[in-house]
Amino acid sequence: MYVETQKLEQKMTPEEVSFVEKYDLLGCIQCGKCTGGCPVTTRSDLNIRRFVYDCLQDHLEELSKKPEIWDCTTCNTCAIRCPKGLDPFEVLLGLRSFEVEEGNVQPTVRDALESIFNNGNPWGKPRAKRCDWMQDIEGVEKVKIANPGEKVDVLVHICCTACYDPRIIPLAKNLVRVLEKAGVDYGFIGEAESDCGSEVRRLGEEGLFEMLVEDNTELFGSYDFDRLVCISPHCYNTFKNEYSDLITKPVMHYSQLVAELIEDKKLVPSGELEGKVVYHDPCYLGKKNNVFDEPRYILGQIPGLELLEFRRSRERSLCCEGGGGKMWVESESKQERLAEVRMSDAKQMGANIVAVACPFCLLTLEDAMKVKGFEEEMRVADILELLGEIL
Repeated sequence: MYVETQKLEQKMTPEEVSFVEKYDLLGCIQCGKCTGGCPVTTRSDLNIRRFVYDCLQDHLEELSKKPEIWDCTTCNTCAIRCPKGLDPFEVLLGLRSFEVEEGNVQPTVRDALESIFNNGNPWGKPRAKRCDWMQDIEGVEKVKIANPGEKVDVLVHICCTACYDPRIIPLAKNLVRVLEKAGVDYGFIGEAESDCGSEVRRLGEEGLFEMLVEDNTELFGSYDFDRLVCISPHCYNTFKNEYSDLITKPVMHYSQLVAELIEDKKLVPSGELEGKVVYHDPCYLGKKNNVFDEPRYILGQIPGLELLEFRRSRERSLCCEGGGGKMWVESESKQERLAEVRMSDAKQMGANIVAVACPFCLLTLEDAMKVKGFEEEMRVADILELLGEIL
C-alpha cells in the first residue's frame, strides 16, 4: 500500500491523492460486483467499477464532468455486494462535489440547495408555513409541539416533503392520529425544524451539509427526549448514521415505532381493508439499515389484506430512483424508469396495492403507475395511509 501511494503521489496532485485515500480506492480489486448489481445500469451508462479505476488514472475534474455521475441513486447495492467492504457510490458523491463547487449543476439542484440554505427545506417554501399541515386532523384537537427542555418520550422530525407536498401531508397527519390513539408521549419540533441534510450530501454540497449537522445538533440538544422518530427513511438514515457521534438518543423510523405499538397492544388495527398488497422496500430503510420485518409485520396485522412479495425484495429490492438527490436531477436516459418496472412487476403478480414506507418512493411509484396507465386497477399507498383508513 505504501509503495502504491508513493507511485500515486508522483503522478497526482495532493488533492487527488487525498481523494484516493478518502475513498480507499486502492482497496478496490476491480471484481465488478458493484456494476454487476447496480440497478441503474439497465438504463444508464453508469459503470461504478470503471469510475473507481479511472479515479486512479485520470484527473478528477475531468471525470466529474461526465453526466452519468448524477444517475446514481445511492441505493447501497454496490456497497452490499463489495467483497472489500467499500462504499463505491461515495466516489460519485465526491465527484459531484467538484461540480457543485464550480456551480455546474442543473437549475433544479441549484434552487433546491439555495432553498435549504435560506428556508430549511428544498421546496422553496417559507419556514413560517412548515406547520400548516397540522391543521384539521381528524379526531385531533391540537398537535403537540414540544418546548425546549420539556420532557417527551418521542420527538418527531417531519420530513420537509411531508410538511409541504400535498400528496405527502396525509402521512404526517396520520402519524399524529396513530400517536394520539396509542397514547404516546410525543412532541413535534415546529417551525424551528430544518432539513436533515440527506439529499444535500448526496448532491455533493459538503459545506452546506456540515452547516446543517451543526445547526440540527444544536437544535436537538435543546430538547429532552428519549427517542427521535422520522417519517422519511432518508432522515432516519442521516440522523442515525451520519449524526451518530452527535445524537446520543435512539433514532427510529416510524414503522419501527408503530410495529412496537401494535405488538404491545397499544395500537390495535380494527378496521378492514380488502386487497392484495405487495410491500416495496425503500433502499434507505432496507438496504441501508436492514429494516425489513417491521413494515411487513404492520401490513400483516391489518385485517383483510393478503401480503405478497416481490421477487426482488428486501436487500435485493429494486430501487425506485428517488434517492441520491434524484428528485431534483433529470436523467438524460429515455429508457424505462425503474419505478415503471416495479409497477409492472406488481401488476403481473396480481397486487392491487403497492405499499411503501417512504415519501420519495410514494411519489416516484405513483407517478410510474400513472405513466403505465394502471390507476384504475392499482394504487400506491404509504403504510401510514393504510393505517389511517382503519383507525
